[in-house]
Amino acid sequence: MARRNTVPIGAVVLGVAGLIPFLGFAALAVSGSDGGLSSLGLAPRTILSAYGAVIASFLGGIRWGAAAARNAGNADYLVAIIPSLVAWAAMAAPAPWDLRILGVLVLAWGLIDQDLHRRGLVPIWLGRLRLLLSGVAGAALLVAA
Repeated sequence: MARRNTVPIGAVVLGVAGLIPFLGFAALAVSGSDGGLSSLGLAPRTILSAYGAVIASFLGGIRWGAAAARNAGNADYLVAIIPSLVAWAAMAAPAPWDLRILGVLVLAWGLIDQDLHRRGLVPIWLGRLRLLLSGVAGAALLVAA
């Protein structure tokens, strides 16, 4: 049972690495610099929004996978599609609402998914790691908005 509480180093390293685009592109967006991306026809804010939407969809996939692995029930599958749908709508929203919606979504989903470990669908460490990662990612999105 102790194994359920031990955070795999790969989850920590890859989770923290996943924050780099949030922090880097948010910093560029706030600073007003494009980091040379304009030469490629890109803008840090646009990349941040797209990355936020992709990660929000990934968060829904966590619930879907947990439900499938433990035969949880139809309600979890329904709830699992919410982040993808909200993120898709956010991509169509004008600035600054796109990043605001994504920021609130990522922050809220870190809290919403806390029921997964309470219900025994995921290990306890995942809930704790999700709070940290979602907190940083959501805050970066909101700051850049």
